[in-house]
Amino acid sequence: MNTRQMLELREHEILSPYAAFSDRSQGRDYDEEQCDIRTIYQRDRDRILHSKAFRRLKHKTQVFLAPEGDHYRTRLTHTLEVSQIARTVAKALRLNEDLTEAIALGHDLGHTPFGHAGERALNDICPGGFKHYIQSVRVVELLENHGKGLNLSKEVRDGIRNHQMSTTPSTLEGKVVRLCDKIAYIHHDTDDAIRGGIIKEEDIPGEYREILGDSLAKRLNTLIHDIIDSSEGKNDIIMSPEVESAMLKLREYMFESVYTNPKAKSQEEQAIRLVKHLYEYYMENLDQLPNEYHIVIEKLNEPPYQVVCDYIAGMTDRFAVAKYKELMIPSAWSVY
Repeated sequence: MNTRQMLELREHEILSPYAAFSDRSQGRDYDEEQCDIRTIYQRDRDRILHSKAFRRLKHKTQVFLAPEGDHYRTRLTHTLEVSQIARTVAKALRLNEDLTEAIALGHDLGHTPFGHAGERALNDICPGGFKHYIQSVRVVELLENHGKGLNLSKEVRDGIRNHQMSTTPSTLEGKVVRLCDKIAYIHHDTDDAIRGGIIKEEDIPGEYREILGDSLAKRLNTLIHDIIDSSEGKNDIIMSPEVESAMLKLREYMFESVYTNPKAKSQEEQAIRLVKHLYEYYMENLDQLPNEYHIVIEKLNEPPYQVVCDYIAGMTDRFAVAKYKELMIPSAWSVY
């Protein structure tokens, strides 16, 4: 018996009967020889962690565009915080931590530059629309590894595709990530908003602070404990009505006070115009796309608009700005 098989056996000894067991995975689209030391979900996690799309997250906006300061969240730090919160919950509920971590690390791989402003721009201009969770699946199924994809398990892809609250993952691990994603961004966006002087702790309505806690740490602690206490022994991931209602109302407060605040969003219109101009430029100049995207158009018979959308969605904030300057702004020249 090799290491992987021992790990799979141990899962059956310690995990909840509601967990997703590695040796019961629905597998990959393309069969591969199994690793002798890692389970299928461990391999998926490692493939995501070593992907180019994952590395690019460090230079993609979470909420605040081009903030002055080193401590504001990026799309990468958001992803890491989701992963750790979700792993805490999964461990407490005896679910599969490796599957949970893989879904969490991959859930935002398809996010655009400039956060949701970039997503709105592409959704407005692309004929097929644009949703980052659909794009995240496209990244792992097609775009990574020179058009071959990462060949991840069906459970991981299902969790990535369904991490929005409007959809339902097929595993409890996916449901954990879906809820912890919301908890993570409410928590860290509040922290960043306070750091940026947009709101103060005492500005948060007292009715939410009374239920969830009067500090960032207390609120996060309350939310995590509530999921664990409410979901223990159940074939579902839920929260108590009181805490869930307070969390959703706090989220509404964040939309009103932070996500639409002129100070936090002062450059969004510029970012939206930049993304749309890049899209229009590349649609008129397909020859300027990198070679790997021509392969997707020609060999995989993908429509050009989709591939242009893929290219722009994969850009980091600073790469998009640099490309815009290169393509749209005249540079100095000399005859000497």
